[in-house]
Amino acid sequence: MRRVSLVCMWLVLASAATRASALTYTLEQAASGHDLYQQHCASCHGLKLDGSEAAPGLHGRGFSDHWRTRTLGDFIVTNQTMPVSNPGGLAENVYEALIAFLLSQNGYPSSDKRLNLSLARESQQTLDQIGIRAPVALSAPEKPAGPTAEWLHHRGTPHSTNYSDLDQIDADNASELEIAWRWKSDNFGPRAWANYQVTPLMANGVLYATAGARRTVVAIDAVTGETLWMYRLDEGDRGQAAPRKGPGRGVAFHRDAERETIFVITPGYQLLALDAGTGEPRGDFGEAGIVDLKLHLDQTLDPMTAPIGSSSPPIVVNGVVIVGAAFSFSGAPESPAAVKGKVTAYDVATGELRWRFNTIPEPHEFGANSWGGDAASYTGNAGVWAPMSADPELGYVYLPVEAPTSDYYGGHRAGDNLYGQSLVCLDATTGERVWHFQTVHHPIWDYDLPAPPVLLDITVEGKEIPAVAQITKQGLTFVFDRRTGKPVWPIEELTVTQSDVPGEYTSPTQPMPSLPEPFGQTGVLVDQLNDLSPEIHAEANRIIDGYTLGPLYTPPTLVTADNEGTLLLPGSVGGANWQGAVADPETGVLYVSYAISPEVVGLINDPERSSMRYILRDATLKGPFNLPLLKPPWGWISALDMNTGRLLWQRPNSRTPKAVREHPQLAGVDLPETGNDDRSGLLVTKTLLFSGEGAGMYGARWGGSLFRAHDKVSGEIIAEIDLGQRQTGVPMTYSVNGKQYIVVATGAPGEAGQLVGLAIGN
Repeated sequence: MRRVSLVCMWLVLASAATRASALTYTLEQAASGHDLYQQHCASCHGLKLDGSEAAPGLHGRGFSDHWRTRTLGDFIVTNQTMPVSNPGGLAENVYEALIAFLLSQNGYPSSDKRLNLSLARESQQTLDQIGIRAPVALSAPEKPAGPTAEWLHHRGTPHSTNYSDLDQIDADNASELEIAWRWKSDNFGPRAWANYQVTPLMANGVLYATAGARRTVVAIDAVTGETLWMYRLDEGDRGQAAPRKGPGRGVAFHRDAERETIFVITPGYQLLALDAGTGEPRGDFGEAGIVDLKLHLDQTLDPMTAPIGSSSPPIVVNGVVIVGAAFSFSGAPESPAAVKGKVTAYDVATGELRWRFNTIPEPHEFGANSWGGDAASYTGNAGVWAPMSADPELGYVYLPVEAPTSDYYGGHRAGDNLYGQSLVCLDATTGERVWHFQTVHHPIWDYDLPAPPVLLDITVEGKEIPAVAQITKQGLTFVFDRRTGKPVWPIEELTVTQSDVPGEYTSPTQPMPSLPEPFGQTGVLVDQLNDLSPEIHAEANRIIDGYTLGPLYTPPTLVTADNEGTLLLPGSVGGANWQGAVADPETGVLYVSYAISPEVVGLINDPERSSMRYILRDATLKGPFNLPLLKPPWGWISALDMNTGRLLWQRPNSRTPKAVREHPQLAGVDLPETGNDDRSGLLVTKTLLFSGEGAGMYGARWGGSLFRAHDKVSGEIIAEIDLGQRQTGVPMTYSVNGKQYIVVATGAPGEAGQLVGLAIGN
């Protein structure tokens, strides 16, 4: 018995010494410690831990050397002396988070074990009793791990710049990028979902994304790609009736002192709140973690079958989670009457409805006089299907609104139809309109605002302006002072061609920004036809015979014996679309991709399909010899200096597709770099611009599997890596313990989407 007791005692002592020899912490603790440090410590020790005359620095060699030989007890006692304004006055978990933050900033790697000061004190007391003086063991690592940088919003920050100041991956080593891991969505859903448009978020070393037809929420280890948990809400028939099935484009994340929450809008239009650590629904939010969004639209509808949903994540700002809406394509709606796409906001803690904004005004509201007769009472749509942006300091949220019912014929809704295809600024706390601007009056071209507006500070003629820049499908950029809505550059009302379709009364003018310069090509004219060879040019001329051509805003026309409809450029998928723009806030440069996508828009009367007077006739446009109708390039990336409004450079978004290079009609033709007919998802960092080649699966044919690093100043390609599938999502980046990763969603026809993690030196 005595021998056993001695062995047990030594095991206890050895365990205590091991626990005391190092301080472990989790990334979650370090992340929460960041804000706490700013609140309690930065005034003395500096925002960047560099110290001041009043206090020492808290990072680097000096910090490590100071604590290398000191005891754990010495380290713990600092909790009783700091902060100087409130010695020992903070909660234990606050001290733990602060220490975790300091360790992370000094390159000490995290673990899966939380920092526990109570346990550390017990260990120290045990060692003191037997006379062991255990050092804190904060000697500098041979290779410091470095800090962790998170990606907490759909486009990086609420400003939607898709920018990161990480610089580990740069021009010198971008060619060394390798695939670190792949995460596959093969088994998420009854069938493979190829067009995987998700941009994941990263917090505490965990990626959060959606996958599959039912929009399963998944948590993934950001270093290894391992699945940590998943949650799927089975919506049954309600999910089957959803107009926007599939993974959507991701989730929203919220962190406060109490919890971390993942928010997602389900295909059946319900707001789901999940605990970020466990994936379990939050019981204190809504009804067991769910808010039925259809019940808060102030409309009479069937929650099971009403055709409203959303494919974009919500946005969380200043204590509310704000939700938009999406519908099916409205080229041939059954009726002029439809569900309205209102915007709603909910308390992040309880799920209680905080406000509702009518994108089609009620009779007593501003904008009601932009509707003729009683059209505003029955017209629907006007949802916000693209992601939103926000300025938390101003307390504003910015809504890119789509068109009302229907997309190509407005004869049932006379007037300019606010807030159709408008950028609307709301007070995020109250939902009150602050300002708005309508980019298309009386919308009949399906030129919805397709992407989140970008918020950045610019300097124009020596004046600093907090700006918001909204790109459009047309290749135009509208730029405003985001506080007031005042245009940064004059916006002119240009006279446009009027419709001759019965019952249609188009706006006599449309707004055209004087600057920035257009980044796209618009309208279909004879001199734009594909002329890579005389035979191709002749065939292109033959194809357009019988169509109505014209510049931007040439209206849709009736299909007759002599007219097949209007050729529009851009078409409904736009030249730019949901991939949107990215911006470097340090330089004020905006980067955006664009693709040539002409479309046939011919109107017909079809009582069997719709009670509307006219709807869109289904028609496709084939180019000469199955090549594009118009001249190359067919897709490009542009760089716009937002301080001057001028284009800095444009370059094709890919090399010439193989199908074009090997086309028999082009044998012997010296081809330029044509680019492809899809839009690139972009990411900009402190060092580089990154782009993929697009998916080629929706409104496009080609896309590509190459992912490229570009020089931001010239657009020159510095490096490229084959992803193995085509790019389908907008890329994001983060670092864990000092190692930078880039993650991009991919897919291919007939194959399930993937998340591909890239890093240097794997």
